[in-house]
Amino acid sequence: MVEDGKAAAGVLVCGSGNGVCMAANKHKGIRAALCWTEELASLARSHNNANVLCVPARFVSPELAEKMTATFMTTAFEGGRHERRVEKI
Repeated sequence: MVEDGKAAAGVLVCGSGNGVCMAANKHKGIRAALCWTEELASLARSHNNANVLCVPARFVSPELAEKMTATFMTTAFEGGRHERRVEKI
């Protein structure tokens, strides 16, 4: 849904988070980030304009996954000094 523009952002979950993250990043327009803390979820959005959060279910609690998702969905991209790098992705 993110790839075709029907959704602005998405969340993927698997055991380590690595598999879904690698697969997602093969799709045009997807910038998936593997995160295991709220801070990483925030930085993925604010510095890298990530649009898909990948959650490693074996390594985070359901409560932390919910907090990370909320943080990811509400954090804005800062642009500025990060814009050039994101445009290269």
